[in-house]
Amino acid sequence: MVHKLCLLSLQVFKSSQEALKHRRIILLGKTGVGKSSLANTLFGEQVFPPDHSASSGTKECKSATRSVDGRTLTLIDTPGLFDTDLSEDELRPKIMNCITECAPGPHAFLILLRVDKYTRQEQEIITQICRSFSEDALKFSVIVFTHGNQLREGMTIMNFVNQKEDLKELVKKCGGRCHVFDNDHWKNDQPNNYRSNAFQCEQLLKTIDKLVRRKKGCHYTNDMLYHIGQEIHREEVRISKLRPATQPMTPEQITQEAKSIVSQKFLIKLAAATTGALLGVFFGVRINNNVSTVYSFIIVLCSILHPPQTLRRCCSANNTM
Repeated sequence: MVHKLCLLSLQVFKSSQEALKHRRIILLGKTGVGKSSLANTLFGEQVFPPDHSASSGTKECKSATRSVDGRTLTLIDTPGLFDTDLSEDELRPKIMNCITECAPGPHAFLILLRVDKYTRQEQEIITQICRSFSEDALKFSVIVFTHGNQLREGMTIMNFVNQKEDLKELVKKCGGRCHVFDNDHWKNDQPNNYRSNAFQCEQLLKTIDKLVRRKKGCHYTNDMLYHIGQEIHREEVRISKLRPATQPMTPEQITQEAKSIVSQKFLIKLAAATTGALLGVFFGVRINNNVSTVYSFIIVLCSILHPPQTLRRCCSANNTM
């Protein structure tokens, strides 16, 4: 009996250790900023179609998981949630897909901005980020600049940030976490060269590791992400039970089908919600009555579909930077 208990304890310990090494990371930014290319750079292989222009950017939320330097990375590549040229009807399903894809919550948000196109539109995006992200969400965020080759020789990204007050304030709200890449020009493998993706990859992953340790392994979450995560789990169980033995599905296929069902279910119920309200709920900000209504409705809907049991949250996000 003691031997069996020891084996069980060892299995639980190994499972816990594996969970601590897993990182769910969501990449956010305008279409064409380089989210897919950065994901490929971090993976060391082309997993997502590169987004060299606004027209070729990610159209739907996609995720992939790979092992990188002893870590299990799940990168969630998002469409341009902060694009100003998309209608409410176009943006709403994209936001809902992102919410279900990253539930029960990401370990880090990577907010991407371009070094070479710091225009008024870029400034408006920063304003929108500050308005949409709660303090808790920013505590899990890292600012990542792309097109770093546009930096003057010898200039670091913090030198660049400190020249612009709004950028400086945003990076400060994110705990000073800031990195820079160039997916086209910094492809050399010199790990000690600042203007090298190899160097920046190592530094970014260390930053995320440090962030996870400070949060004691916990991910960002809120009531909405928690409830949607629970709903996805219930769908996975339902699909597994109903699926005939002659038509087996892999666990990954079951999860993706469950996420798709949950996303569509909530999208229908939240058809009248504004995209601003959905973004606010996703990032933990109740900026107006509409956000509060959406936030409350999601929780009530989950409660109606499945009466809540004891609420177990991963951790409170209210930790230090």
